[in-house]
Amino acid sequence: MGSNQAPLLKKRFYQVKIKSLEVASLQDLGQLMDQLQHQAFHKAYGKIWDLAMIEVSVEAIASLTQYYDQPLRCFTFGDFQLVPTVEEFEEILGCPLGRQKPYLFSGFYPSMARIAMVVKISMQELDQVKQNRNGIVGIPRRHLEEKAKVLADQGEWALFIDVLALLVFGLVLLPNVDGLVDLAAIDAFLAYHHSKESPVVAILADTYDTFDRRCINNGTRIVCYTPALYVWLVSQEREGKLGATLG
Repeated sequence: MGSNQAPLLKKRFYQVKIKSLEVASLQDLGQLMDQLQHQAFHKAYGKIWDLAMIEVSVEAIASLTQYYDQPLRCFTFGDFQLVPTVEEFEEILGCPLGRQKPYLFSGFYPSMARIAMVVKISMQELDQVKQNRNGIVGIPRRHLEEKAKVLADQGEWALFIDVLALLVFGLVLLPNVDGLVDLAAIDAFLAYHHSKESPVVAILADTYDTFDRRCINNGTRIVCYTPALYVWLVSQEREGKLGATLG
């Protein structure tokens, strides 16, 4: 007699490469701020600085990737599903949508002139230091970090906070190329700086896009959003939703 039980499908194992973010230099910059400056940063940019202080477990993220269910766009653990939500990421980043609209890329990258107006670096200097790596244009992180140090020495804390926030956008929230704050991240930063357009939706979209590419191309490099995703993962464990699933 044949069995009525459907055969169990063997779970596919995906090879992933988790990129550890290099944030030591950002943490050094953060130590230049006193309590008042930290409060000013939090008031202007929410909790994004906190993410630069997170020690991400790459092993936990690597394990999580194995449970991504592409058709359902969620993480499936046995008989239940979990998915990062806009509301959860709003809390993690401290960037609630509220009455503000979400950031959506317009299709046009910001000009050096527009960037110069915010970071107070001359357009000519930005044109000289900008780099193009395989078609991705951006400003070297080292140049922005040196600018931040000079601003701290000069006591220009409001501008220091803006430059530090730009670095967090480019290196923690929306990293792409090592050592480079690219124009896509700069555009998201400017949208938040000028009109408080929340980057939460863009970060979640980047999350799903990366996991979708993981399902298509085995060996995908996971780099974007890992601190925010790790905080979300830890919160699920604390609430008892995962138990020993990833253990």
